Amino acid sequence: MHDTAIGTKPLLRAEGLVKYYPILGGVFLKEIAAVKAVDGVDISINKGETLGLVGESGCGKSTLGRAIVRLEEPTAGAVYFNDENILEYTPTQVRSLRKEMQIVFQDPFSSLNPRKTVAHIIGEPLLVHGVGNRQERDARVLDLLEVVGLKREHMRRYPHQFSGGQRQRIGVARALALNPQLIICDEAVSALDVSIQAQVINLFQDLQEEFNLTYLFISHDLSVVEHISDRVAVMYLGKIVELAHSEKLYRRPLHPYTQALLSASPSPDPTMKQKRIILKGDVPSPIDPPKGCRFHTRCLYAKDVCSVQEPPLKEIEQEHRVACFFAGTLG
Repeated sequence: MHDTAIGTKPLLRAEGLVKYYPILGGVFLKEIAAVKAVDGVDISINKGETLGLVGESGCGKSTLGRAIVRLEEPTAGAVYFNDENILEYTPTQVRSLRKEMQIVFQDPFSSLNPRKTVAHIIGEPLLVHGVGNRQERDARVLDLLEVVGLKREHMRRYPHQFSGGQRQRIGVARALALNPQLIICDEAVSALDVSIQAQVINLFQDLQEEFNLTYLFISHDLSVVEHISDRVAVMYLGKIVELAHSEKLYRRPLHPYTQALLSASPSPDPTMKQKRIILKGDVPSPIDPPKGCRFHTRCLYAKDVCSVQEPPLKEIEQEHRVACFFAGTLG
């Protein structure tokens, strides 16, 4: 976590955000079902804040991040950036919005063009948006390389000549090129070794201090999210089930799913005995999620109401929102 003054006004708000992927079938390839990847999500991120987003693989974390920056077009809902609904933007407006919102992808190798040099990769956003002349762009690329801890001689090299950590730094430099306000970090450190992860996370934090950046940090690694996030949102099967300040959520999780996730996370202290919560069954299909609470089929505390009614995401304690009928009363 960082010491930058965090604004109280949201830089970004998603309201009722939905993203379904149609499944086509039959002779005429009509829509017969849909994968409900993101199903009615409300989140907000304040200026200068890091919001962590955690959950099992396939719960819709990455889709939510991509829908926010309109790499995937949402099926329904609204995304407000600086109080403007960007889902109503024209293609020209979306293009200029790219300067304000950037994404760092999970795989640092496949997200970089192998046929282009580092100078071209980092300078491309500047070229696309017509920023400066060739000389000014090269100077900016040099500055960005320095900011992310790379050297001048790296400019003329190709992605395959770098390690995973260095490639991710190139991705970060590219994301910073246009001075964005918001960066979506989509599993940005999950492909890296643990020691390199720490370096890249420290880099993210230093950049946040220096440029007052706002992050949506998507990861399945709970310890990484705890280290970097101000607030944490927990996602399960397309919905947010718990949202709280990082310290509060890790100290006292109130949703049974969050409790199970944290119990499975390894502790750095070998003397600490953790009670492991084993969830029954598999994650249900996002094509046909369970009625009522989506987690009730695997929940240790499920009652009849859970299979009939969907619990709203409501404030149980101050700034601690949980989607569970029995939150706060569980063992």
